[in-house]
Amino acid sequence: MGEAGVIWSRLTSAFLMNCQLFGLTLLFALPLGLLVSLGSMSRFTPLRGVVKTFVWIIRGTPLMLQIIVIYLGPGLMGFASPWGSSTNGRLLAAVVAFVINYAAYFAEIFRSGIQSIDGGQTEAARSLGLSQGQNMRFIILPQAIKNILPALGNEFVTVIKESSIVSIIGIADLMYRTNGVMAITYIQLEPLAIAAIIYFAMTFTTSRLIAFAERRMSNAK
Repeated sequence: MGEAGVIWSRLTSAFLMNCQLFGLTLLFALPLGLLVSLGSMSRFTPLRGVVKTFVWIIRGTPLMLQIIVIYLGPGLMGFASPWGSSTNGRLLAAVVAFVINYAAYFAEIFRSGIQSIDGGQTEAARSLGLSQGQNMRFIILPQAIKNILPALGNEFVTVIKESSIVSIIGIADLMYRTNGVMAITYIQLEPLAIAAIIYFAMTFTTSRLIAFAERRMSNAK
């Protein structure tokens, strides 16, 4: 296998790590973000205050700092690290950090989408005998998701691009492998170009899928 083959093999294997991080982040951050958004609109003032404070703190601090604190924090405070030093442990710590971070951003997107729906629809749902939960599930959320899909799509793309920072805790993601290949082969341009192609393919595919979903929802009766 030539140098180009070695570079491609190493970087495509790292691509799977980025896909894992991306998939797990969305799997848990989306429902958590919805719950956080509902908490931020709660009529129970203490809950609303706690949730809004959480969102402010998470949105007001860098994701890189959050990853470091979550991964190194327990050890620095004298506790046994729940993550260990294995690849899976590091990945779990990164997923927790990404889920917490993006749940705060998704929460604000969900909140704006829910609040954009005319309150008269809630009154109509109540007159039809629907519970608050049924109203949210069948009336409010379908319309809200249609409205916020472009904003969610932008955040999905951001998750892909920001996944590159997990290399700071030793996760062999795409950028980690790219740096490793450059250090071993002394080749600079080719590894960076291949990494750029892979990132572009991921973000372009995600954007096209979101655009397809938008068209389907716009055409739905």
